[in-house]
Amino acid sequence: MAEGVEAGCQSVVFQSILTAMGKTLSEYADWLDQRDLIWPAAPEPAAAKATPHLKPLPEVRAVVWSVYGTLLTIADGNLLHLVDDPLRMEVALDKTVQEFNMWNSMYRKPGAPWELMFQQYEPLVKEHQMTGKVRRGEHAEVDSAKIWKILLERLLQKKYVWDAALYGNMDEYSQKVAYYFHSALQGVRSAPQALMALRSVREGGLLQGLVGDGQCFTTLQLRRALASEGFRDALDELVDERFVELSYALGVRQPAERLFEAPLEELREAGIKPGQALYVSCRLVDDLAPAKKLGLRTALYAGDRHSLQATGSQVRDPALKPDRILTELGQIRQIVVRE
Repeated sequence: MAEGVEAGCQSVVFQSILTAMGKTLSEYADWLDQRDLIWPAAPEPAAAKATPHLKPLPEVRAVVWSVYGTLLTIADGNLLHLVDDPLRMEVALDKTVQEFNMWNSMYRKPGAPWELMFQQYEPLVKEHQMTGKVRRGEHAEVDSAKIWKILLERLLQKKYVWDAALYGNMDEYSQKVAYYFHSALQGVRSAPQALMALRSVREGGLLQGLVGDGQCFTTLQLRRALASEGFRDALDELVDERFVELSYALGVRQPAERLFEAPLEELREAGIKPGQALYVSCRLVDDLAPAKKLGLRTALYAGDRHSLQATGSQVRDPALKPDRILTELGQIRQIVVRE
C-alpha cells in the first residue's frame, strides 16, 4: 500500500513538472528588459529615390502588411537565420550560449563555445532550408524555434537542465531561446509612421492583417516596437488574427503564394474579394508579385532604401508594377481611408 502511495506521489510530482507554467514569451521579453541588456540597434531608415503614387483606391476594404522591412525596420532588411558578418554571428551565438548555460553540456572540442555551436547551428539551418515540405517552385522556411529545440535536445545527452518555472517546457523554452538569439543577431525598431498607419487603417473601418516571412516571435517584436511609440493595447486591437499568416507556421517563405491562401479565404468569408484587399510590402518580386498574381491590389513601400527591393525597370514592368507607391507609411490613409 505504501509503495502504491509513493508511486502515486511520484506520478503527481512528475505530472506537475510536465505541466509547470513558465513565463509567456511576452512576459519573458519584459523580464529581459529589466536586465538592461545591450542589443544591436536597427539602422536609421534612409530615404530611397522614389515618387509616391497615392491615388485613392475606394474599393479597398482590407489592408494586409508584410512585417520586416515594412512595419519593422530591421538590420539587413529582412529576418535572417545566418548573416554574412562572422563577428555578428559570433556575438549572437556567444551571448546565447552564455545566457542559457549551454557550455557545460556541450561536447568539448578545440574552439570557442560559439564556434562549436555554430558548427551545429549552420548545418541545421541549411538542411531545413533544403529539405522542408514545399511544393514545386517554393522555398522552405526555417522555424527558428525548431532549430533551437533540436540543439537543446542534443544538450540533454549531457544532463542539460533549465529553469522550467522561468522558461516553461521544451517547446516554450525553444521559443525563448530563438527570440533571444535573433534579438542578439538583428536589431529591430518600429518603422517611421508604422503606428500611425496601422491606426489609420483600423480607425477607417478597414480589416487589417499580416502576411509574409516571420517567426513565432514576430508579432511580439511588432507589438513591442509599437509600444515604444506609445501603443499600449494588445496587437489584436489593430490586427485581426484571422488575416495573419507567417512563414514559419507553413514552412514556406515568400514568394510562396500559399502564404495568402488562408487569409484570402478568411477575407472571402468576411465578404471581401481579393481585389478589395491591398497588400503592402517593400519587396516587389518576392512579396507583391505573388499577391498581384492572386488578384490583390499592391502597394510598394519605398520609404527605406535598406529594405527596398525593387528596381526602376521592375516597377515599370506590367507584370510586376504595383498599384500604388508609398514613401511614408502614413500615406496609406490617402489611399484607402474614406473621410
